[in-house]
Amino acid sequence: MREDDETGVYAISVAAEMVAMQVQNLRVYERRGLLEPDRTAGGTRRYSRADIRRLRRIRDLLAEGLNLAGIERVLALEAELERLRLENQRLRRAQTAR
Repeated sequence: MREDDETGVYAISVAAEMVAMQVQNLRVYERRGLLEPDRTAGGTRRYSRADIRRLRRIRDLLAEGLNLAGIERVLALEAELERLRLENQRLRRAQTAR
């Protein structure tokens, strides 16, 4: 993931429109810890490209019938899977370098 994917640039209204959600839903997802947008010095939320991808994933999981607790668990498991995948790659490279 590129560094600029993590930089918050989209206002909440723009982010909500990009993912076809209501602004209040984005606030709920933040309160539930499903995402953490950047904040300006004045406290305004700024959503990154990575946040937009995460919101789309949340939207898709909601469409599949999961509740927010289920979505939280799925997102945590997906993050753990990615961490383990990267660790596996690192170990394989170290093994072949011997």
